[in-house]
Amino acid sequence: MQSSFSDFEYASKKKLTRRDRFLAEIEAVTPWGAMLSALEPFYPKGGGRGRPPIGLERMLRMYLAQQCFGLSDEGMEDAIYDSQAIRGFVGIDLARESAPDATTLLKFRRLLEAQGLTKELFETINAHLAEKGLMMREGTIVDATIIAAPPSTKNLSNARDPEMHQAKKGNQWHFGMKAHIGADIDSGLVHTVVGTAANVADVTQVHALLHGKETDVLADAGYQGVHKRDENKALDVQWHVAMRPGKRRTLPKDRLGRLMEAYEQGKARIRAKVEHPFHVVKNLFRHRKTRYRGLAKNNAQLLSLFAMANLFIARRRLFALDSRIAS
Repeated sequence: MQSSFSDFEYASKKKLTRRDRFLAEIEAVTPWGAMLSALEPFYPKGGGRGRPPIGLERMLRMYLAQQCFGLSDEGMEDAIYDSQAIRGFVGIDLARESAPDATTLLKFRRLLEAQGLTKELFETINAHLAEKGLMMREGTIVDATIIAAPPSTKNLSNARDPEMHQAKKGNQWHFGMKAHIGADIDSGLVHTVVGTAANVADVTQVHALLHGKETDVLADAGYQGVHKRDENKALDVQWHVAMRPGKRRTLPKDRLGRLMEAYEQGKARIRAKVEHPFHVVKNLFRHRKTRYRGLAKNNAQLLSLFAMANLFIARRRLFALDSRIAS
């Protein structure tokens, strides 16, 4: 295929931007074949009199780029025209074709939501990572974060989203939802995602965050009493829940107190791994506010976001594995 002048100009530039590097890494570590195979049975085949559907791989690439850069449907359409790096990732040559418009991306996203396919993508990526030996499944770290929702009532219904609620964290009230996750104790990769309203207590979701094969579960002080809950009594796991800060400050200064403090520090170091997926989703992917109304659509998006976060977190280990295989 003949390259356009803009392609030559882009290829000859001297500086590789962070966006270039990011997309190149995502391109390299994403299991495209497995993901396309999971979606293909649900994607329209065409064959009628109307315009044939845009290729599945192109739409999947457009959707994943949208998630990674925190863009709206219209913003993603504009980004394809504005950014050569994104055009190259999606596979668009503007000299020969126009980019899929925002409505086409909207219909693709709704297909994923209606068929539960973001969960399929999440599980496909995690199966790929497990095959590479990056998910050990011997222990789980549980945690949750609040995703803010727009509190404004300036919309068609003149009301806030009825499925979102307020929750107090520290001395501040937050309106929105919670993303609860279960992460692998060794790699920090997320194996389970559950979305609820923000006022749902973290400790009530633990049973839904465990895959059933772990021997140890770590959690912060907000999960105190988790082993006493009816849904968790039959679980054959060791619970490692952080001591409440007030009680920790009163530990004796003797040998036993020092050992208990060292144990708390050890738990905190392991538990810190669970913050990395939250950092990627909220800071790198810019998902600090819900984009849609209702929990179902936002939960579907969370699965896509944490799937891509897993790939991003694991990318260096995947590169190292591939280089060992190549050598």
